[in-house]
Amino acid sequence: MNDGEQKKRKRAVQIIVRVTPEEKAEILKNMESVGISNLSVYARKMMLDGQVIHADFTEIKELSRQLGYLARNINQIALRANETRNLYKSDVEDLQRDYAAVKDEILTYLTKAVKSVSGDSQNS
Repeated sequence: MNDGEQKKRKRAVQIIVRVTPEEKAEILKNMESVGISNLSVYARKMMLDGQVIHADFTEIKELSRQLGYLARNINQIALRANETRNLYKSDVEDLQRDYAAVKDEILTYLTKAVKSVSGDSQNS
């Protein structure tokens, strides 16, 4: 790499670390377990912070999808109420039930997240 290329790079200084084949295999296994495929990213994070936290947002995405359904239901009921000037009790009860279910799921998820961050995962 010439001087011009080094000046263009944000990280121009290279650190070389020698490891055994077994250590390399363990490092690669650890990288995979936290969902990182770039060795430089993983090594930098571990050297600077001493840890890599893998965040799984699958539950958040599902909750977001459910909130979208709930919002669409509210909009449909609001449109019907504006058109007919009637609001059906069953529609309101459905919304209340759906809201309570999503709220419970969010609280459960947040409780698990707080326990895992605080290191209290054995109680979950």
